[in-house]
Amino acid sequence: MKSIAIFQSDLRVGGIQKALVNVLNEIDYDRCTVDLYLFDEQCFFDLPRHENLRILYLSPYPWLTRLVPFELLRRFAPIKLPEKEYDVAVDFSSYRSDCAAAAIGAKAKKRVMWIHNDVEIKLCNEVKYRILWLFFHKKLAYYDEFCAVSPGIIPGFRRVSGITDKPITSIPNHVDAGEIFRKAELPLQDFAVDESKYNLCSVGRICHQKGYDLLMEMLAEVKKQRDDLRFYLIGDGPDRARLEKQIAELGLTDMVTLLGNQKNPFNYLRQMDGFVLTSRYEGQGIVILEAKALGLELFLAENLEKYNPGLPVTADIPAALASARKKEKRPDDLADYNAAIGRSLSRVLELDT
Repeated sequence: MKSIAIFQSDLRVGGIQKALVNVLNEIDYDRCTVDLYLFDEQCFFDLPRHENLRILYLSPYPWLTRLVPFELLRRFAPIKLPEKEYDVAVDFSSYRSDCAAAAIGAKAKKRVMWIHNDVEIKLCNEVKYRILWLFFHKKLAYYDEFCAVSPGIIPGFRRVSGITDKPITSIPNHVDAGEIFRKAELPLQDFAVDESKYNLCSVGRICHQKGYDLLMEMLAEVKKQRDDLRFYLIGDGPDRARLEKQIAELGLTDMVTLLGNQKNPFNYLRQMDGFVLTSRYEGQGIVILEAKALGLELFLAENLEKYNPGLPVTADIPAALASARKKEKRPDDLADYNAAIGRSLSRVLELDT
C-alpha cells in the first residue's frame, strides 16, 4: 500500500477544487491510503467516502504572509504535521505558500506540484499574481516532479520558472461523467428555459481571466442578427457588478441571465443547447468537458485550442452563435479520455509500482 499526502487550501467553489474532487474520485483506494490536508473546513463538494481516505485540517498562514518570501516562511514558520512518512506528497494548490510549506516539510520520498493555469500568460495579465510570484516562486526548486492540466501550459511554465531538468506530466482533469449524468436528472425547481429559443450557457468565475466581458461584446453583435438566443451564466466572482453594468449598457438584459453559483450546475446544463467559453487563458477548462459529456454544442475561442487539444474552436464566435441551431444532443461518457488520465495519475502517484 502506498501512502499519499495531498495538500490543498480549501474545497470551496472553484475549478481547482472541483479538479481535486475528481482526482479523489479517480484514485484506487485499494492500492493506497490518502491523507487530504486542508486549511479551511468549508466544503462545497461531495467527497468520496473510503476508510483509506482521511481528511485533516491545518491552520493557515495569515493572509499577509503571502507577501513574505517563501524561504523565510519555510525556515521560521514551518507547518506542523503528524509524524508520518509518505511515498508521495502533493501540493495541489500551487498558489498558497502554506500548502507548499506543508508539502515540502512532509516526510516524503517524492514531492509533486500540480500546475493549473497558463502561468506565463497569467504573469503578463495579472499584477497581483506577478507580486505573489516574486515571493513564492523559489518554492518550485523543492519539487521532484510537476503535473500540468494540459500540455499547452508546459512550455510557458518551463520558460518562466527556469525548470528544465525535472519531469512535467500532462494530466488533464478527470471528469466523472456518471456523476454528471446522475445529477443532471435531478429535479430543478423554479427554473426552465424557453424551448423555442436557442439556449446558450457558460460556467465559471466572473473575473478577468474568464473573459465574460469579451463575451458580452460578442453577444451584442449576435443580438443584431437574431433575437431568439438566450444566454445563462452559472458562477459568481469579483467582477459581477462590473459585468451587470456592462450587460445593462449593451442592452442585453433580456438576453443574459446570471444564475450565480449553483451546487448542482448539471441540471441547468441539461436544459441548454450550447456552451460557450471565451477565456483569455486557461489551464484546461474542466467545464468544457462537463458540457461535452452532456452533448452540448461547443463554442470555444480559438486561443483555447492549446489547452484542449482535439476539441473544436472557432475564430469567429459571434458568427458561429448567429448561425447556431438546435441539434440532437449526443452525450459522451468520456471513457477513453478518463482512462488515459487514470494511467498517468497512477504513474505519478506511483500506484503502478
